[in-house]
Amino acid sequence: MQDKTVNEKLIMNGYRLTRQRRAVLEVMMDNPGQHLSAEDVLIQSRARIGNIGIATVYRTLERLASIGILYKNMFDEGKSRYEICDTGLHHHYHILCIGCGKIAELEDEMLKTLETSLEERGYRIVNHDVKVFAYCPACAQEHK
Repeated sequence: MQDKTVNEKLIMNGYRLTRQRRAVLEVMMDNPGQHLSAEDVLIQSRARIGNIGIATVYRTLERLASIGILYKNMFDEGKSRYEICDTGLHHHYHILCIGCGKIAELEDEMLKTLETSLEERGYRIVNHDVKVFAYCPACAQEHK
């Protein structure tokens, strides 16, 4: 996501960036494509500015998600993970390793056939979020 778009969304929503909020946003912007938990963001934010509490991190992540700067996903045991928004529609495909917990993004083309099939049946797809649960290649070797 471009800085200009982030700044525009902040201004449009009247969201002022304090030092702590800026640290959270910078952590997210420095980790594109990563699916960070609030705890991950807390650790990286503290490395940047020192004193920041988990409640501030949670509130900031939730607010940034509500104004469209972050995506929020639920992956494991109800724990939210966040990632910086990219441009365009968010057609998101994830594969989650049930062995090690690693999260990877899948290419959009991998499920294009499903989209096309649904559209041919008259559905108008607005957005979707697909999660595939599997063993990653390393864990698959252990679970043969």
